[in-house]
Amino acid sequence: MKRNLSVLLSLVVLASILLAACGGTAATEAPAATEAPAATEASAATEAPAAAYEGLSVVSPDCEYGGEFKSIEAVDELTVKITLCVPDPAFPSKIAFTSFAIQPTEYIEATGGNGDLLEKPIGTGPYMIESWERGNQLVLTKNPNYWGENVGADTLVFRWGTESAQRLLELQSGTVDGIDNVGPDDFATVEGDSNLALYTRPALNTMYIGFNNNPQVEGFDNTTNPLANEKVRQAIAMGIDRQRIVDNFYPAGSEVASHFTPCVIPNGCVGDEWYAFDATAAKALLTEAGYPDGFETVLNYRDVVRGYLPDPNVVAQDLQAQLKENLNITVNIEVMESGAFLAAGDAGQLQGIHLLGWGADYPDQTNFVGYHFGAGASLQFGDKFEDITSALASGAQLASDSDREPFYTTANNAIRTHVPMIPVAHGGSALAFKASVEGAFASPLGNEEFSVMSNGTDTFVWMQNAEPISLYCADETDGESLRACEQVTQSLLSYETGGTAVEPALAESYEVSDDLTEWTFKLRPGVVFHDGSTLDANDVVTSLSVQWDAANPLHTGNTGAFSYWSGLFGAFLNAPPAQ
Repeated sequence: MKRNLSVLLSLVVLASILLAACGGTAATEAPAATEAPAATEASAATEAPAAAYEGLSVVSPDCEYGGEFKSIEAVDELTVKITLCVPDPAFPSKIAFTSFAIQPTEYIEATGGNGDLLEKPIGTGPYMIESWERGNQLVLTKNPNYWGENVGADTLVFRWGTESAQRLLELQSGTVDGIDNVGPDDFATVEGDSNLALYTRPALNTMYIGFNNNPQVEGFDNTTNPLANEKVRQAIAMGIDRQRIVDNFYPAGSEVASHFTPCVIPNGCVGDEWYAFDATAAKALLTEAGYPDGFETVLNYRDVVRGYLPDPNVVAQDLQAQLKENLNITVNIEVMESGAFLAAGDAGQLQGIHLLGWGADYPDQTNFVGYHFGAGASLQFGDKFEDITSALASGAQLASDSDREPFYTTANNAIRTHVPMIPVAHGGSALAFKASVEGAFASPLGNEEFSVMSNGTDTFVWMQNAEPISLYCADETDGESLRACEQVTQSLLSYETGGTAVEPALAESYEVSDDLTEWTFKLRPGVVFHDGSTLDANDVVTSLSVQWDAANPLHTGNTGAFSYWSGLFGAFLNAPPAQ
């Protein structure tokens, strides 16, 4: 059944605000981490009393370090208290995200924060890892001790293929049960085949052209990077026909982006719309900036299909042609491996222009402009802008959309002025499944759950666009990695199946203080990890604190960027000085 997405999102946001305002009485002060209820008397005279629960805690001495977290404490075996430095009405939606999933303390410690942790996560989800044949397939098996309901197949197989035509052929031949990102020209083919079913996703995403604005960037022969000049970036923003790109290379349901954030998200499109295409004005501005004859730069991207970028190669080639024709800018295309591309972006090492995009993790401005342009954002665009970061920080702390609007108006207008990137498109996309698959759906967040799908056999095969980079999703931002992790690991909260509303997961309930800074979670009792150990509050403290505390020896991961943490929660605790 189709839903009115704008109404759904409005109800979700309203529910979050009401929950924040009415989520029980203010959370009481937690006892010190070493305090715990007295052990009960042993039943046998010779049996030693049970040891008191030794709860872990990580506490910042103050909030001057620049991040959102103040402390994480295991109050008792099934209670976790998180105290924030500032109010955060979007906190439930943030903490529900896959990057903040919980794994056993002992396993994280045993792996050293990387190693086996990257390929063999130990979670609480409906599936667990059986094997990963790099370059071929990822095989998962049903978790027999799963606390929830799993109607899926006994074996779940992830495969991948970069070409949409290849994925569709596999589905038509019956070798896979479902595929991601149907090619723009294949929607009608799927809809016309009675053996297949098409499931469209709403365009909760953004494809953008990013710039590295640092004055000195490798690749410019130690001369000044032209993209450090704001007028150059503005000229490029005017000199690209974004409508042409959407009309020629995007499927039905796509639209040109008027702002970075899709307009269906509250305050996404407040402020002035993006620059209209005007090649003459763009050329004049480039001349005014000191580049009347253009210049030479590089365009980096990864050859990975996404809902926001259905054919990266042809889009890159069209962009190359437009910049040459309209502004005499020579663009050298350099395709990068996906993991290396993302790591270079986080580190601020992409040379000139790059193509990337973003799909919603939850429907809030903090997940779009906050994540990309806030104080804790990665170095993808180079230097940050104080008028953007300050407005975003203020808007993020307010619960009411009307109260937030002036700050997001300011931020959107400042983004338009500084042009750290050019928003191009909100891309429509679709999945396809065999018509016989029961429970199939397309998630607006791209986090499809295969435990609710059944094909009537023991094995379900899913084919996506690319191989996961790693399965320690605390340190991944790639959608193909995140979807695989979501079958295996779980967070305190989760998103409803096929929707965006937040619901209980490993935490069966929570309370929040009136000022939205103290969040107390009650864990679901009896939850067992895939290795047979039992979930407790210390697992939550460890899983989150190794991301938060840069001085923790387990703060390693795949690249060590932990981009979602800094993007959503600001600076790391004990972060090393900036180079």
